[in-house]
Amino acid sequence: QVQLVESGGKLVQPGGSLRLSCAASGSISGIYAMGWYRQAPGKQRELVATITMVGTTNYAESVNGRFTISRDNAKNTVFLQMNGLKPKNTAVYYCNLEIGVLPAYRRTYWGQGTQVTVSS
Repeated sequence: QVQLVESGGKLVQPGGSLRLSCAASGSISGIYAMGWYRQAPGKQRELVATITMVGTTNYAESVNGRFTISRDNAKNTVFLQMNGLKPKNTAVYYCNLEIGVLPAYRRTYWGQGTQVTVSS
C-alpha cells in the first residue's frame, strides 16, 4: 500500500508564493519519479512538474521559470515552490508518484490533492 500526504495549499494573493510538500510512504521501493499535477474547475488534470530520482526535471511551459520542483530522496518527499502566483494557477494540486523504471511495469499513485487558491 502506498500513501501520499500533501500539504501547503492555501489562499494566497496574486504575486505571492507557496511551497507544496508531498511525502510518500508504504510500499514505495523503486521510485522512478514524483511530481505535481493540477486540476482547475471544469478542466482536465494537467502536468505541472515532475522530477526523477536522479534529478531530471520536467515543467509545464506555463510555469517554467516561476515554479521549482525539488525532492528529498532520503525522506521520499517532493516539493513544489511556486512564485509569482496568478489567479489562473488556482486549482487542486495533486501529488503523483511513479514506481518502476520500465514503463511497461510502472505503477502510478495519486495523492488526495491540496487546494491552491490565488485571489485578492
